[in-house]
Amino acid sequence: MEILGASLRICVDDLEAAVPFYERLAGVGALRFARGGVQVAAVGSFLLMSGPESELEVLRRVSATIAVKDVEEAHRLLADLGARIVAGPVPTPAGRSLLAMHPDGSVFEYVDQTG
Repeated sequence: MEILGASLRICVDDLEAAVPFYERLAGVGALRFARGGVQVAAVGSFLLMSGPESELEVLRRVSATIAVKDVEEAHRLLADLGARIVAGPVPTPAGRSLLAMHPDGSVFEYVDQTG
């Protein structure tokens, strides 16, 4: 499995107020999308999320988002290594994703880009 990078997940109360700071910090513009009731802004290595507390509570359990070349390959390797696939692979606006709980109990989202 080829890991291409990782994004830090940050839950914020006010996405509109937070985005300019992270855009200046990272030196790039935000890519915005919605995931369920949560508004998301991807800014460089930062993934800012804002929405209902009930949905953010679940998202806070995910340690990081890991970009991989191929989610299906990640799925096979993670399962072979004893990780529990919590959800996915499922399509997203940019590609596919899955949630996996590693044997140590940490949870990560793995994503690829199909477009």
